[in-house]
Amino acid sequence: MSRLADVRLSVLDLAPVRQGGSIAETFDNTTSLARRVEALGYHRFWLAEHHNAEGIASAATSVLIGHVAGATSTLRVGSGGIMLPNHSPLVVAEQFGTLATLYPDRIDLGLGRAPGTDGVTVRALGRDPMSGVNDFPQQVAALQGYLGDSDPLQRVQAWPGQGTHVPIWLLGSSGYSAQLAAQMGLPFAFAGQFAPGYMMEALRLYRDNFRPSQVLERPYVMVGIPLVAAENDELARYHATTQQQKFLSLIRGRRIKLAPPVEEMDWSPQEQAAIANNLGASIVGGPETLKTELEGFIERTGADEIMVNSDFYSNADRLRSYEILADVWQGRH
Repeated sequence: MSRLADVRLSVLDLAPVRQGGSIAETFDNTTSLARRVEALGYHRFWLAEHHNAEGIASAATSVLIGHVAGATSTLRVGSGGIMLPNHSPLVVAEQFGTLATLYPDRIDLGLGRAPGTDGVTVRALGRDPMSGVNDFPQQVAALQGYLGDSDPLQRVQAWPGQGTHVPIWLLGSSGYSAQLAAQMGLPFAFAGQFAPGYMMEALRLYRDNFRPSQVLERPYVMVGIPLVAAENDELARYHATTQQQKFLSLIRGRRIKLAPPVEEMDWSPQEQAAIANNLGASIVGGPETLKTELEGFIERTGADEIMVNSDFYSNADRLRSYEILADVWQGRH
């Protein structure tokens, strides 16, 4: 019997800007995607903080989360993630406390330890490139204090924020955040959508070291994966060249907006191998392929939740991919 129905299904949207498109179009596409996946029964919709990236429009992450939450009614909306070294925990608490007050029981706060950009941009953000990385556990603890119940001895408080208890997740692509999430008794999300190489070890470290907390009695794992679905395997492989071109541009030292799919990739064997490593958790195919590969992936990882990131040049094709995936998940294929 398929285990898919027992696992939550969610969406990671990087608010991608396509070649020939605009940021305004991207925001419209993000909104239409959120509404569609809500209707299809997806559980969460997360947006990620990136800076100085022309092809990604989610830099003001909390603002876009509020926009998406306002355009939907039941979908959980959150960050995958907020790069905490870039911010004061107090300001993050105030932002997400505001969101949680406007949209009760629908807001998630996923936190990353990396800055999500280059060193020059980190300095432009007014942050020390190393301080937030070195004191990340203290920052997370401070944030928990600002979102927890008000303490009379707490000299600085977050208003809004105190008492909202916004769920905090730790995100990562290595063992560091996995072990910290385990020690703090927090849910853990692994970034398999771009760095799957350490996935199994990180999940093992998290589960082996998990300590129950007031927010979580047992480990809870979400794994991000790249996924491209279409009516058949051949068409899905064609659409997948858009995500391959994105990673190829990164390997070559430049970022591009999402490119149209191509019949054949122009890359060296070394580049192809590197991209295969980045996209090692990628699932590409028609309904039958999706079902087989997803069941195998869940069996291997024991994931409690899968968060899908899908790069498509056409928003209509992206919407169709999520529709096909929902049909597979709910046993309609």
